[in-house]
Amino acid sequence: MTKNSSAKTGNTPAASRDDRLKAALKANMARRKAQARARAAADAEIENKAGVEEAPQGGKE
Repeated sequence: MTKNSSAKTGNTPAASRDDRLKAALKANMARRKAQARARAAADAEIENKAGVEEAPQGGKE
């Protein structure tokens, strides 16, 4: 007596596909939000440095 995974959960193949797509979309949106936050933080850091005079970066002064 063998059962496939859709029979165990009661999901049809279409519902299973929808669940996978929903999970993939959620992961993609989380990744894109994290990227946007990182870009915003980097832009803010650049703007903060632009207002400060640049110090010499040669190691020797």
